[in-house]
Amino acid sequence: MTAVDAEPAVYVVDDDPSVRIALEDLFESIGLPLLTFPSVGAFLEHRHGQGPSCLVLDVRMPGRSGTDFHLQMDGMGLRMPVVFITAHGDIAMGVKAIKAGAADFLTKPFRDQELLDAVNSAIDRDRRRLGQERLEADLKARWETLTSGERDVFDLVVTGLLNKQIASELDIKEVTVKVRRARIMQKMAAGSLADLVRMADQLKARQSDR
Repeated sequence: MTAVDAEPAVYVVDDDPSVRIALEDLFESIGLPLLTFPSVGAFLEHRHGQGPSCLVLDVRMPGRSGTDFHLQMDGMGLRMPVVFITAHGDIAMGVKAIKAGAADFLTKPFRDQELLDAVNSAIDRDRRRLGQERLEADLKARWETLTSGERDVFDLVVTGLLNKQIASELDIKEVTVKVRRARIMQKMAAGSLADLVRMADQLKARQSDR
């Protein structure tokens, strides 16, 4: 089973025990696995699953605040979407959180369905992220099967050069270009030149994100 297909999980970090108990009851009623934590530190001590997930995070807590932690998550390798909940929020705070990448921002008291809708939407978002990461990993794995000579041809093929032009550029025979090009199409599982161009764009985007 891949991460995309794994059972989703919801994590709640809130220092108010009554909120944690209420949310445990709510999510248990719909059969969605839920783990609650009284602090960011306790959450970080827990080993998280690899499937789609969502973090329901209180804004204000003793010690590390939810907003501070949210800004640090990416650097920690935690890419799960965050749904903020707070009793002390305002529109400006909500806008700032959304601009920082939060999936949603709910002010207590909120309706149960509001939270369920926000969490389900966040899990769907995370499932799409995991699916995209799997596609990128598959593409990278195919690229790594190419020899250095095939990569040289690949780089020129996607610019639109003809075989004879590539041969001249690399100072090799045109028949060698044809052989390498055929192998590239096979190894990259590309059905057309357009497919190769899209793959090249995706590989370049991946490298620029690092």
